[in-house]
Amino acid sequence: MVDVIDGKAQPVTQARASAPPAVEIRGLNLVFDAGDAPVTALADVDLSVARGDFVSLIGPSGCGKTTLLRVMADLERASSGTVRVNGVSPEAARLARAYGYVFQAPALYAWRSVLRNVTLPLEIMGLPRAERQERARRVLDLVNLGGFEGKFPWQLSGGMQQRVSIARALSFDPALLLMDEPFGALDEIIRDHLNEQLLRLWQRTGKTVIFVTHSIPEAVFLSTRIVVMSPRPGRIIDIIDSDLPAERTLDMRESAAFTAIAHRVRAGLKAGHSYDDA
Repeated sequence: MVDVIDGKAQPVTQARASAPPAVEIRGLNLVFDAGDAPVTALADVDLSVARGDFVSLIGPSGCGKTTLLRVMADLERASSGTVRVNGVSPEAARLARAYGYVFQAPALYAWRSVLRNVTLPLEIMGLPRAERQERARRVLDLVNLGGFEGKFPWQLSGGMQQRVSIARALSFDPALLLMDEPFGALDEIIRDHLNEQLLRLWQRTGKTVIFVTHSIPEAVFLSTRIVVMSPRPGRIIDIIDSDLPAERTLDMRESAAFTAIAHRVRAGLKAGHSYDDA
């Protein structure tokens, strides 16, 4: 983990390391009423996410990764158990705009420029126009989109659109960033590039990130911790702490240390029957 001081990444301080968790989940269960029979989406989930960590949730399709993220965001309600986000309930965190949420698709308004897409949450918050624009330009610079403020979404590549979505989520400076497989629909080359950019962004801002992915290499490359989940009902099979250095390059994926972590992730998925035939 890092702190950011004067725009530079610094080792995490003892005070921050001992701070209350960014997310604390205990005994979480979620059951959907599917009409003919109830469906258990999440079962007995316990998870603690430290402030400043980059945590990836990985598991097969339908295992409840996105559902768990949506519970943190107060977009779904748990059937039982406790969830605390930045020390308060998910509802209170949502009302306080304590987190930013990046969806699988960019969800940009085609008739609004890049700048006005990013300023939308700030408009809803009632911030003055000058402050909205200053904040939007600052976060667009963070995602390397300075100079594209006047463009429209249809003039951008898929990867650039997702970076606009990330900038919008950062515009009101939340302490927590929830990301639901934001690069899943992109080709491997663009995905690699955005992984590098996201890692640098996390290092520069020091924010807590919880990231949903299906990709083992992506999870290992980005994360300080990897949470392996089982097929439905979603349970946590393993939580893997990464000992990879903070400064990472794509070439690191060929290293023995990277391969060892990826092997443990794959072993966890296998133990959870993720590779069994449906």
